[in-house]
Amino acid sequence: MPSIRVRLLQWLIGPILLVNLAGGALTYALAWLPAQQAFDQGLLDAAGALAARLAGQGPGLHLDLPPQAQQVLRSDPADAVYFAVRGPDGRLLAGDPDFPTPAPREQAFDAAMRDEPVRMVLLRRGEATVGVAKTLRQRKEARAAIVRALVLLEALFTALSIGLIWYSVSNGLRPLHRLRAALKARAADDLSPVPTSAVPDELEPVVVALNGLLERAGADASARQNFLADMAHQLRTPLAGLRVQLDVLAGRHADPDSARALEMMRAASERMTRQVNQLLALARAEPSRFERTRLEPLALDGLLAETIRHFVEQAARKDIDLGFELAPTTVRGDRFLLRDLVDNLVDNALRYTPAGGTVTVACRQDGDAGVFTVEDSGPGIPPARRQAVFSRFVRLDGQEEGSGLGLAIVRDIAAAHGATVMIGTAAGGQGALFTVRFPR
Repeated sequence: MPSIRVRLLQWLIGPILLVNLAGGALTYALAWLPAQQAFDQGLLDAAGALAARLAGQGPGLHLDLPPQAQQVLRSDPADAVYFAVRGPDGRLLAGDPDFPTPAPREQAFDAAMRDEPVRMVLLRRGEATVGVAKTLRQRKEARAAIVRALVLLEALFTALSIGLIWYSVSNGLRPLHRLRAALKARAADDLSPVPTSAVPDELEPVVVALNGLLERAGADASARQNFLADMAHQLRTPLAGLRVQLDVLAGRHADPDSARALEMMRAASERMTRQVNQLLALARAEPSRFERTRLEPLALDGLLAETIRHFVEQAARKDIDLGFELAPTTVRGDRFLLRDLVDNLVDNALRYTPAGGTVTVACRQDGDAGVFTVEDSGPGIPPARRQAVFSRFVRLDGQEEGSGLGLAIVRDIAAAHGATVMIGTAAGGQGALFTVRFPR
């Protein structure tokens, strides 16, 4: 379907051009007819002047026209002038013998003389017939000048009209462009209603319908998030009880087969507990549910020192050197969400770093901005996959245990804080470097 702009231009420019052509034709007629009448009146005046020079009657009728007057009559720089005065018997009294002799009439008419079109008057005055003819060269030049001027004016007027129509249509469609720009500038999770105060009356029904759609989408998203949070919260208690019962069974059954089965059940319980915790963290980190009023100044270095302690045992089991370089750093954030962000980045680094590797956690103040980094000596992330790993349920391989939600949680928490997450290559040329830059 063509755009509204194209349809408006088609409906406006076409009629304007037709009106313009009609106006040009009318202007040409109004300009040429008076000029034609002026030329014809000149011929009539010349015939009248000749008739006024007639003297005598009957056989003695003659034309008293001195040679100088005849020269003046014929002196025209552009056109050839012919005349003839004939008596009652058709006898030529003066003028050109080959002058045509049609019936006299009271107005000018078109004729031909000496193989050239002329404009002619032929009047009956008393017993004599007076005729004057003039070629059409000057008339053609005058008509061409009128046409040239009209074409120039019509072209200018047409260009101005099209420009004015284009500007008017563009200006009239500007509210649509503003609405489109406002919608494109919105974040993907922004489901707040579009203000109707700044849109024209014609767009208000569209915006009202769009707001209704956004409201329904927001309600659906909220329902999904509430279900996810409730489900994760409800699963934590039975999973914790299951782990306690497994520990009790492990104390009572020490035979190898039972111990191996119980260990597998404990590992599955731990994986399920971790996934439930990630689902709960994902529900908390959803940007559409996050309130920025919860942000408060906090010491990122202290939060990191407190959080990293929980990973010392996990690093020791894989013989990974877990180090940290914590400089005093202050950011505005939510303590619980930032703890989830740190947990997921550090846990991700420990999982993908082979035994004997290193993981370094650091933070520093960069002006008013806070920078948090996690660097590991693992396999790293190819540049082509660095954007995809932030999507939910995306993992680089199927060997490491996990749900593929960790980096999606990191992305959502960073977005809720207005921070950016970048993936690079570690300083040694191998491994991944995650950098989270918090705003000033």
